[in-house]
Amino acid sequence: MNIVVLGAGTVGTSIADLLCQNRHNVTVVDDDLERVNGINERLDVRGIHGSASQSSILFQAEVGSADLCLAVTGNDEVNLIAASMAKAMGAARTVARVYAPIYNDFSTFAYQSHFKIDRLLSLEHLSAMELAHDIRHPGTVAMEHFSRGEIEVDEIEISEKPLAAGKAIKELGLPPDIRIASITRGGRTSLALADDVLNTGDRITLIGNGEEIDDVKELFQEGSQSKLGIVIAGGGETGYHLAQSLEGGRFGVVLLDADRERCNFLSENLKSVTVVHTDATQRANLEEERVGRADVFVACMADDEDNIMACVTAREIGAQSIMAVVERPDYAEVVGKLGIDRAVSPREVMARQVLSLLYRGPIISRTALGSGGLNVLELLVREGAPCTEHVLANLQLPEQCLIAVIVRKDYVRVPGADDLLKPEDTVVALIDDSAIEETVAMFDTNGQ
Repeated sequence: MNIVVLGAGTVGTSIADLLCQNRHNVTVVDDDLERVNGINERLDVRGIHGSASQSSILFQAEVGSADLCLAVTGNDEVNLIAASMAKAMGAARTVARVYAPIYNDFSTFAYQSHFKIDRLLSLEHLSAMELAHDIRHPGTVAMEHFSRGEIEVDEIEISEKPLAAGKAIKELGLPPDIRIASITRGGRTSLALADDVLNTGDRITLIGNGEEIDDVKELFQEGSQSKLGIVIAGGGETGYHLAQSLEGGRFGVVLLDADRERCNFLSENLKSVTVVHTDATQRANLEEERVGRADVFVACMADDEDNIMACVTAREIGAQSIMAVVERPDYAEVVGKLGIDRAVSPREVMARQVLSLLYRGPIISRTALGSGGLNVLELLVREGAPCTEHVLANLQLPEQCLIAVIVRKDYVRVPGADDLLKPEDTVVALIDDSAIEETVAMFDTNGQ
């Protein structure tokens, strides 16, 4: 594929390196000549010196014939403008990296659809979603980021003597906007079909609104789950997104930050989170906040060394599970030896996202879900595609396909049988390997 990377900083360089390893044709643009010369020397790329927001530079980079354009400079506004221009010039798919949370807040303004960008990526939000998923469902595949974090994905193991055991899914009377997406049984994950009978020990994936998922959990588990105590060190964007995704429900969240002004912002915007103004790098402060009693301690401060030291201290004073955000790849082998159970690297998170986007046609991304041949696909609904001709109930979709989420401009929701797909919608679907070709044809203008 022909791929243009706008920005040769740490993120852009690592993406370019990854793409070169996968034998793609890569062009890199940056306004720092020293960076351009450096990346030309180290990687097999075409380096161009200039501003990513200038049309002449984008023409020189030949974005009009690019299969994918990734705008990952250090400036949100430059990324938005550059990705939008690249799309208008003919790039098949464009992605913009953003930092400020406002750009992903669709309740204020739909920046992504306004600028006609295929995807907005925030390393901080992606890292937070990965940490949140590991807290909720350790060892399973994360799906939250597919729906911008607005739809909750919960994995539940069916306990003994629940109401659902021995019943077919269609007999459960679930709310219309709650889906059982998959069933894991005997180590194999498969799509959940209406006639499937649930058994004790099955692990099921529920998709829907968080509150409604909590309301139906009693069908699958006896008794209420105990509340987990989560302590987050660092109230930057990653810590903020993580706290936001966990607040309420079965988590009691405490967020520690050393900046008083930031604490004021956090306390105003996180109503169900206890925000404490304290320095999490100091052992005495962690002991004072009773971090030793936490079920999970997560360090996501700006400095890797601070995160590692805070985690080591939290482990020593008794915290049960330890997680950290670690930027530097050379620390990857160290963290496990220091008692850190899970380390999330924003670069690795971004790399997985980029690799999942290397598809043509209506497929935006594709990710395997467990073992057994089940995949999560993001599909773009194109003008004139067969899937726009009827409501979902009347579409001739393969049985091994479940439309789980519709992302439409300013909202995300679980669809109902009477929903009609519209051009430019993004659909999140769970599809078996055997049904991918047939399903994709329904979303492509060539499928008729």
